[in-house]
Amino acid sequence: MAGDDGGTGGALPLLRANPAFRSLALARLVSFVGDSLSLVALMLHVAATSGQAVAVASLLLVGDFVPALLGPLSGAVADRFDRRRVMIVCEVVQGAALLAMALLLPPLPLLLVLVGARAVAGQVFAPASRAAVPALVRDRDLEGANATVGFGANGAEALGPLVAAALLPVLGVAGVLLVDAASFLVSALLLTRLPALPPSADPHVEPGSLLRRARQGLGWIAAARPVRIVVLGFCAVVAATAVDDVALLVLATADLRAGESATAVLLGAVGIGLLVGYLLLARGAARVPTAVLLVAGFAVSSVGNLLTGLAWAVAAAFALQAVRGLGIAAIDVAHVTLLQRLVPDHLLGRVFGNLYGAIGVAAGASYLGGGLLLDAVGAPATFLIAGTAGTAATLAVAIALPRALRAERPPG
Repeated sequence: MAGDDGGTGGALPLLRANPAFRSLALARLVSFVGDSLSLVALMLHVAATSGQAVAVASLLLVGDFVPALLGPLSGAVADRFDRRRVMIVCEVVQGAALLAMALLLPPLPLLLVLVGARAVAGQVFAPASRAAVPALVRDRDLEGANATVGFGANGAEALGPLVAAALLPVLGVAGVLLVDAASFLVSALLLTRLPALPPSADPHVEPGSLLRRARQGLGWIAAARPVRIVVLGFCAVVAATAVDDVALLVLATADLRAGESATAVLLGAVGIGLLVGYLLLARGAARVPTAVLLVAGFAVSSVGNLLTGLAWAVAAAFALQAVRGLGIAAIDVAHVTLLQRLVPDHLLGRVFGNLYGAIGVAAGASYLGGGLLLDAVGAPATFLIAGTAGTAATLAVAIALPRALRAERPPG
């Protein structure tokens, strides 16, 4: 299949020429729109029914951090079974969990169980979908394909809260959750149009041994120096800078004295930069060496945060955060493409699963540590410290990764 799309040179030609990739991209877009709808609805519902901030925090913790701990196993599933089937089953499970939430609107403990089940299915889906792309497009089209998927996902996340604001007064929380459940059903139907996507046979592990496969994935990352540098560098940058979402809100309201509208616009700056970045990368990323693009993304993201700590007005902070969004888009496209080219197919799901699990843990650590730092020194200093730490991690990757890529090929 990868050889049938005809080299395209852009996102739109790729979508037109490659029906299988188009189905995958559309499935991702549909389910991400629905998912962002339900997140807003659930947060509002939990806040209204419990009246406790800790309940909302528990919702986010169960939805994001806990599934990240299963990263090694989620990747092993993607490498053990047909990836098309894995993705379809995951979408059906997520849809069923959301349907149960919509019909029951259960008390918080049961709601958290259902949210956790949906999140675990999503955690399994992510490495399977990333590992599927090289089987659907040519190698030279990987950058454009990954940028297209990223544009759809981030565009959906930006659009979702706006759609939720329009639908909630009409449909209520249960109605919005039903819309999200339907989005996963539509996504599953779109995915049935993909060809079979069996992973390559793994000669080192007996069939059915998910734990052994998970351990092998961890061991392979530890042994493959270029991949190890990408994973550790990415996690270090996330650990340094993930607190910026909270810090930006405090900076806008407490330090820059921005009103609600100006604060909302400022919080949307990164999303605008992301979408512009994906549009540029869908066509031009292939012209830049992938490792260079990754380091540049780390640098722009980290330095953007550092300079935001010096911002004297909302407009300056907006510009810096929008540029930072360009860097995040570059990170997304570059790390996915680089790993798709470095990692053997039979290990690709496990590498992505471990990476995204580790990133989730790094983000959780950043939220906790960064929150304490924010309370202690304030938003401007937090941005300066976080940006400096991220820049230091970027420099380490910039020095180590090119050497590793020249010195060795990852073991297969």
